[in-house]
Amino acid sequence: MKAMILAAGLGTRLRPWTLQHPKALVPVGGIPMLHRVITSLTAQGFDDITVNIHHFGQQIIDFLNSKEYGTRINISDERGHLLDTGGGIVHASKFLCADAEPFLVHNVDILSDADLCGLMKAHIENKADATLLLSDRNSSRKLAMNENNCLVGWHNCTTEEYRPASYIPHSSDKEFAFSGIHCISPALADRMSRKYGGRPFPIMDFYLEECADSDIRCEVCSFSMIDIGKPETLTRANSIFI
Repeated sequence: MKAMILAAGLGTRLRPWTLQHPKALVPVGGIPMLHRVITSLTAQGFDDITVNIHHFGQQIIDFLNSKEYGTRINISDERGHLLDTGGGIVHASKFLCADAEPFLVHNVDILSDADLCGLMKAHIENKADATLLLSDRNSSRKLAMNENNCLVGWHNCTTEEYRPASYIPHSSDKEFAFSGIHCISPALADRMSRKYGGRPFPIMDFYLEECADSDIRCEVCSFSMIDIGKPETLTRANSIFI
């Protein structure tokens, strides 16, 4: 199974660490986040992993070269131009879309015990274009799904903004928080490429633009997760992983 780890971000919320290091290598319990995510993926059977790089990218390359994970590790180099989450996926398509098999995308700042094999299995069984892993937890921003578990909209619970503009909330819709983990089929990645070319774009913008015309499923599961992309959650993670 193939997976991509989004590791190119600037990590501005984790300064001063990220003034000299990439966010991907921030230690949690003394172990770099990137290592934790890779070992979690390999333990669940993912044997072809792509990591995108930009900010202090050479440090990530050096780190990966110092490890032996027993799996293929590809580097998708964005050091010339940061491409955001969606553009990064398109840029890595030579690794991810060489065949007809779907791939998993995992933010580097997410620690979880989610069943990623189960997510991929559900994605394949549903023949979906994309499958987003959601959970019932507190979040200021949530995704809305209909009675068929299909993505229909996005809700900022603080400002009461809804997207896309055409989305009208329905009483049967349910809202859950996105985990930063999702599966994508190559056909949808190809549509991303044709729509945006090599331009930067956020993957969630694409999903919301496409959800009326594509089969973008939501898989709601019970699992533990921590987003270590903020100082307060990184502190919490370090108190757990001692």
